[in-house]
Amino acid sequence: MRRTSSPASARVALLDTGPLVALFVRSDPDHRRVAAFFKRYTGRLLTTWPVLAEVCHFLEPRMAVRFLRWLEQGGATLVEVPPEELPAIASLMERYADRPIDLADATLVWAGGQLGVDAVLTLDRGDFQTYRAAAGNPFRDLLAD
Repeated sequence: MRRTSSPASARVALLDTGPLVALFVRSDPDHRRVAAFFKRYTGRLLTTWPVLAEVCHFLEPRMAVRFLRWLEQGGATLVEVPPEELPAIASLMERYADRPIDLADATLVWAGGQLGVDAVLTLDRGDFQTYRAAAGNPFRDLLAD
């Protein structure tokens, strides 16, 4: 399950909860498709602590440990969300309240805006087509490509 990255790759994507759960749960309907994507993807993956908390909530404890070890080995990079950014994240949650947007998704949208990243790996296509990246465009779902 370990993803290797190429230093020559300029691709960067945000990583949502769904693909991570699918990667670690073989019985998940999206497991094969997601695992195949991770095997060929050479870019950097960015995620946030709220996403990690969601993933660990959905995984059995033993599998959650495997997931955390995968992160430790470079599976994805954590983007820190400073406390002073909580008002901005709360504003995103208000802006997309009709979806409704959860904390994990809001931190990914925030991180994308801070870092200029508009690519995402998600199984929540409807949500991330509604959310807007920093340039005002919908996020590009790399799993849909």
